[in-house]
Amino acid sequence: MWYRFVHFWARVLLVVFFRLRIFGRNNVPLEGPVILVSNHQSFLDPALVDAGLNRPVHYMARKSLFMRFAPFGRLISSLNAFPVERGRGDIKAVREVLRRLKSDNVVLAFPEGTRTHTGEIGDIKPGIFMIAVRSGVPVVPVAVEGAFDAWPRDSRFPRPGAVGVRFGARLRADEFGGDAEKMRRACRKAICNLQATLRATLKGSGE
Repeated sequence: MWYRFVHFWARVLLVVFFRLRIFGRNNVPLEGPVILVSNHQSFLDPALVDAGLNRPVHYMARKSLFMRFAPFGRLISSLNAFPVERGRGDIKAVREVLRRLKSDNVVLAFPEGTRTHTGEIGDIKPGIFMIAVRSGVPVVPVAVEGAFDAWPRDSRFPRPGAVGVRFGARLRADEFGGDAEKMRRACRKAICNLQATLRATLKGSGE
C-alpha cells in the first residue's frame, strides 16, 4: 500500500515538473522475473524508471546511501531498494538479486556504477549479466534522457526540465550462447541506441 501511494504521487510530480514521457513499456513483461539495465544520469533515475511501469521495481543502491542518513536509508528500503557495495564483488548483493528474481520481481540495475559526468553512457560492468546468465532471467535495456540536465552532479537540487524513459526489446542469455560478455556489449549498444532515439524524440517535440 505504501509503495503504491509513493509510486502514484511520484509519477504525478515527475509528469508535472519534468514532463516525463515513457516509451516501450510493453517490452517489460507484466509478470515473472526480469532485470532492467539502465544508464545512470541522476538521482532521479530509479523514480523515473519505476514511474514507467505498473509493477513494483526493486533496485540496487550503493551501500553508503543507507548509512549516511539513517531515515533516508529506511525510506528507500521501504521502496524496495537494497544495498550493494560498489567497486568490489558483493556476494551478499548478488544473493539478494537472485532471491528477489526467484520471487518473480523486477530488479533494476545501473551497471555504470555511478552517475554520468557528461550525460553520455560510460562503460558498464559485467556483474548483472553474469547474474542474468546464471538465472536465465531476461534483461530489458532502458535509456533515461534529460535527467542529467534536470539534476546534474554539481547541483544540490533538481530543476524543471523534460525527461524521457525508453524500454527496449528483451535480451535473453541463450541468444548469446550464455556468454555474459557478449550480452553486456549488446545491452550497452541497445541502451546507446535507445538514448539516441529518445534524445531525438524529445528535441523533435520541442522539449
